[in-house]
Amino acid sequence: MPGNGVITVEDLLRSPALQLRLIAGESGVSRRVAWAHVSELEDPTPWLCGSEMIMTTGMAIPRSAQRQCAYVERLDDAGVACLAVSEGMFVPPLTRAVRTMLAERGFPVVEVPIPVPFIAISQEVAAAAQGDMGARLNAQLRVFGAVQWLAAGRLSAQEIFGRLERLSGYSLYACTLQGAPLLDGVPVPLPGHADLMPRTLPSPPTVPGGYVLPVAGPHGPAGYILALESPKAAPAGVSVVQHIATVAALQLSMLGHEREILRRQGAETLAEMLQDALDPAAVARRLVASGFAIDRALRLAVVGPAAGRNAVRDAPGDDSLADALAASGAPHLMLRQGGELFVLIHDDEAIAVLTAVQDATVGISRPFPADARLAVARREAEWALARAGEAGRPVMTYGSDPTQKWLTGESADLAALAADVLGAVVRYDAAHDGELVPSVRVWLEHDRQTDRAAHALHIHPNTLRYRVQRFEEISGRSLSSTASLAEVWLALQAR
Repeated sequence: MPGNGVITVEDLLRSPALQLRLIAGESGVSRRVAWAHVSELEDPTPWLCGSEMIMTTGMAIPRSAQRQCAYVERLDDAGVACLAVSEGMFVPPLTRAVRTMLAERGFPVVEVPIPVPFIAISQEVAAAAQGDMGARLNAQLRVFGAVQWLAAGRLSAQEIFGRLERLSGYSLYACTLQGAPLLDGVPVPLPGHADLMPRTLPSPPTVPGGYVLPVAGPHGPAGYILALESPKAAPAGVSVVQHIATVAALQLSMLGHEREILRRQGAETLAEMLQDALDPAAVARRLVASGFAIDRALRLAVVGPAAGRNAVRDAPGDDSLADALAASGAPHLMLRQGGELFVLIHDDEAIAVLTAVQDATVGISRPFPADARLAVARREAEWALARAGEAGRPVMTYGSDPTQKWLTGESADLAALAADVLGAVVRYDAAHDGELVPSVRVWLEHDRQTDRAAHALHIHPNTLRYRVQRFEEISGRSLSSTASLAEVWLALQAR
């Protein structure tokens, strides 16, 4: 027997005391055996850790070719080293299909003579593994020290997991449930590892060549740790991988706590900026501390539910949006205030994140310098949000309509223009709940394409045609006239 604490199927076959006979899977006799255990279950995989020799009297082995193949496939995928069947007991004949599979997979099946008790094999494997226990225990103790590295806070996740790889004997990968990066600096599983990743939760931890274990997050499993045995390294076993998954969970918890602190500080800063309670120097200091470039323009966004959804029940989740912004690396401040979600951003990568928010409507202000007051930007963002909702668009930016530059900045003149052109229709809408003004606005925004505008308004095209006709009658302006059309459009913008 080998003296390094590692025993293989081939070593057991050579043992004169055990008298084992190889039945199939000759190419797999170099597999390492860490433990020998009796199981008469057709599917013992949920209780396995990998590298076991499963011993059975044959009651666990199905008789049909299809079920025999499925049985072998389950054991092999779970990392079982070998199947040992008792001679002359309940073992059904191995079908040609399963023998072909055993040969292809290199999964050894050995026969145990009647005079040899299963316990003798277990003792032989345990004795060989005894010398390996000291090295495993030492590796476990050193890996458990990773919690101290976390507490010290002097090492990055990449450095911590680099050390864990060297101590554990595994190549380590980490990913979210969707396969995205889970921890900075820790690689995601390679494309060739796709078949190793679980399809459902929970799943057996053992995979060919290693283990895959869930990583706990604050709201349930956050992702997976995949540990694959490194060449020429002594793997430390599933207990070490379990601890590595715990280290990953602690790292996520610490990062989440830090992010929550920064998020609250950012919310306080944005609240004070909206209240105009900070002087420009304080604003500059806090924005720089939050990752903003003080010489770049800012934008204020307001995020609400998509058109037709309940403002409270269907409001987009703050956490998911914060996670998406954090993942993009875009500087941002977020504040939930009075049923509105405000987001302060730069004018590039963060807008792409906001545009991708599902089931949401977003209004965005024009760019403004860091020393500007937010009152104007807030009005612009809220106006853009309302207009986006009316038009059925997910995102709208204030000032995106080029005709607005022709309007005066005087509020009194704007009000007069709106009242002169739209006053009669506005009064009709108020008295009859007519929805004529918003309907015509959406119709014009969709380039007078009635079907598209009706879809955005969630009404029948004939209903929209009627509303346009009533608008023309009440306002006294024909929308087929270029002059009247321009006047109505500018009045809508002014309003």
